Amino acid sequence: METKIPTREEALDLLKRYNKSEALITHALAVEGVMRHLASRYGGDPDEWGIVGLVHDLDYEQYPDQHCHKSREILEEEGWPESCVRAVMSHGWGIFTDVEPKSDLEKALYAVDELTGLVAAAALVRPSRSVMDLTLSSVKKKWKDKRFAAGVDREIIEKGARLLNIDRDELISETIEGMRKVAGSIGLE
Repeated sequence: METKIPTREEALDLLKRYNKSEALITHALAVEGVMRHLASRYGGDPDEWGIVGLVHDLDYEQYPDQHCHKSREILEEEGWPESCVRAVMSHGWGIFTDVEPKSDLEKALYAVDELTGLVAAAALVRPSRSVMDLTLSSVKKKWKDKRFAAGVDREIIEKGARLLNIDRDELISETIEGMRKVAGSIGLE
């Protein structure tokens, strides 16, 4: 019998139990928004995709040196379905884990985790400080400047786009669109 996917409220409570950083919670909400958006494109369950996006960095604040691995422990203890646990593990592929993203959900999470950071940074340097008027060309311009959002690993985004079999520009556009849907809750309205 497959374990039931927790509700969004349960996932958010769990996230906040392990994270106090406003920046990490905002990042989680941004990834959740993009994952929900992409679920419709890939025929996934928006609730499952969003909830996985919400908890993907569950352990990062308290256990940065055990990133993804401590999340697996926590999620298993909480009785989360294996598919969700595996997806959380796979977003750290090649850095923290050897769990390669296989499902569309896993590939999407891998691709957009870093990208939401770049899109948010690009929105914040606009006069409007908003994702609502952010354009693909604006993000592409920032992409080329390696000093801009230097912590964002662009190669992971490129690799994620290839895994999803989607053009990088299209992935950026989809990410902007997904973040627009949650702009109010991530401070980028």
